[in-house]
Amino acid sequence: MTEALFTPFTAGDMALANRVVMAPLTRNRADDVTGEVGPLHVEYYRQRAGAGLIITEASQITPQGKGYIQTPGIQTDGQVAAWKKVTDAVHAEGGKIVIQLWHVGRISHTSLQPDGQAPVAPSAIAAGGKTFTKNGFEDTSMPRALETDEIPGIVEDYRHAAKQAIAAGFDGVEVHGANGYLIDQFLKTGSNQRTDGYGGSVENRARFLFEVLDAVTAEIGAGRTGLRLSPFSPANGISDADPQPLFEHVVAGLNRYGLAYVHVIEGATGGTRDLQPGEDMAALRQLFHGPWMVNNGYDRQMALDAVAKDHADLVAFGRPFISNPDLVERLRRDAAWNEGDSATFYGGGAEGYTDYPTLDQAK
Repeated sequence: MTEALFTPFTAGDMALANRVVMAPLTRNRADDVTGEVGPLHVEYYRQRAGAGLIITEASQITPQGKGYIQTPGIQTDGQVAAWKKVTDAVHAEGGKIVIQLWHVGRISHTSLQPDGQAPVAPSAIAAGGKTFTKNGFEDTSMPRALETDEIPGIVEDYRHAAKQAIAAGFDGVEVHGANGYLIDQFLKTGSNQRTDGYGGSVENRARFLFEVLDAVTAEIGAGRTGLRLSPFSPANGISDADPQPLFEHVVAGLNRYGLAYVHVIEGATGGTRDLQPGEDMAALRQLFHGPWMVNNGYDRQMALDAVAKDHADLVAFGRPFISNPDLVERLRRDAAWNEGDSATFYGGGAEGYTDYPTLDQAK
């Protein structure tokens, strides 16, 4: 009997060969000036096309949305042309691929911003974290609070990026609403102390997210739009005074769209899966009427169980896909996984990027 994890699944408009997803992984190998991907990216994603779905590394929707060196964009025609080579390669292998749309908000540095400006955020509250610049890891810069009349322009940037993604041949997009970046900053009280229509109540703090989804789904269709959330993660210095009712409001509100999927990080991003008292991921799952994708520290048995027991429709793996281009086959055969080299996770060339062996190559 075929385990449910390896069976086909339809996520919105996307017919997936299996339910194993390659999670978005920032690897810092794009051209830092143009924001374009190159031949290495083509090979890297091609090798991993056995995933039911690939979600690309986060890609900034605008120069203002950049928070780290050597991350790709999805705004310019040059970036579109470069990504088209990636999508063509993945599709030639029978894979499906979406691009993650990213605005980092306050998780940036003046050296990465246009004209050395301060990063933008819902409120002028420092993240207290680090980012990756030409000088290595540096403290994030103090942001400035967005003016109310600037927000529609950022919503438009998301719409334009979604349009460019389809032009680049992607099967869809994933809106990055997680891990302490701009959308998460609007959602959560620790970073949002606004007194206008985007701050205060749960409804107001969720307004920006829903405006982004309104724009993106109107442009490319809800069946080609996914969303990533991290309800209970403290990533990048983010916090909320009472996250359960906030995310119950958000998740219930997503049902009106008919999204391709919602992608949730369970617990702390890249850390513990344990939740605090009052935090209930199962309750959020019950509220959502569409495909539910889970992520964070899954091994083979956890993934098999999650799908078999209907805790999730899709399971996303991050770091295991770095060092195992054929992760789906390894999961299917219950084979050992290659160990990843953390020294080459961020930045560099082919080493630690396109040179990990498949099972067949390791024979």
